[in-house]
Amino acid sequence: MPGKSRLARELGVSDKIVVCALEQLEHEGLLVGQGQRRVRLIVSHGKESARPLRVAILAYESPALAAGYMVELRHLLAEAGHSVFFAGKSQLELGMKVSAIDRLVEKTQVDAWVVDAGSREVLEWFSALPIPTLALFGRRRGLPIAAVGPDKPPAMARVTRTLIELGHRRIVLLCRRIRRLPEPGESERAFLNELEVHGIQTGAYHLPDWEESIGGFHELLKSLFRHTPPTALIIDEAPFFVAAQQFLARQELRVPGDVSLVSTDASPDFAWCQPPITHIRWDHRPVVRRIVRWAANISHGRKDLRQTLTRAEFVSGGTIGPARR
Repeated sequence: MPGKSRLARELGVSDKIVVCALEQLEHEGLLVGQGQRRVRLIVSHGKESARPLRVAILAYESPALAAGYMVELRHLLAEAGHSVFFAGKSQLELGMKVSAIDRLVEKTQVDAWVVDAGSREVLEWFSALPIPTLALFGRRRGLPIAAVGPDKPPAMARVTRTLIELGHRRIVLLCRRIRRLPEPGESERAFLNELEVHGIQTGAYHLPDWEESIGGFHELLKSLFRHTPPTALIIDEAPFFVAAQQFLARQELRVPGDVSLVSTDASPDFAWCQPPITHIRWDHRPVVRRIVRWAANISHGRKDLRQTLTRAEFVSGGTIGPARR
């Protein structure tokens, strides 16, 4: 398919209109994208006929069911003629155990799976199944499985570099267990590498282990500020960010005067905050569109194992400042 600029000139319309038209054709399964800065391919269906799919979404945890991108994903897949539902239990409710997930999958009649934030072990197991599976986020790099998610490592490196330039050396990244084990994920490695590039010797202090529960999270915060208080916290996911803010307020620690705070995800609630929250932002719409295109390919009998990264950016706000001397 010709590029958007050429089409806009030939048709005498704006680039924006062409982009909308191309995205609609992708949604209908007539075009297939090949990634950023690459032209789309025209799909020749031949004798293939699309069939509606029964798609199951295996969420990481129950609150993910109400996330904006999940709501939009279900709507667009249903609009494309597919039947979409959430699996009976989340991965956390199944204890992140492959054996328990195996039993759930065995008794669930589906044509395709979407796995939300799967661990390496879980995604390796799904990649060996004959049922088409797409990894939404999670530890999917290098596995033979379709996948999509934001490209956070460059933004994480910039966050870390900005804090170091503000004089911070005691910087702690708080993230879930699947992001730390069995080895740090790509964003976490970007964080640790940036510290080491600037001469900061890294260890368990910078990427601490903790029990993934409400009590475990607050116990971790207490232990961090008991002896060698960090001057900056980078916090994975908005709910943990809010919990950390509340903890710091109880300790009468000012943000950013005493502690700088960064969230690795955005939240609609941040729009109401003053000063603005420093965070990493990514647009969920390209992620959702990629999943809809993947479902269209599967429904036409085409194999699709492409892994797609979407852009993420560092948004500086008023929750970071110079390290307290």
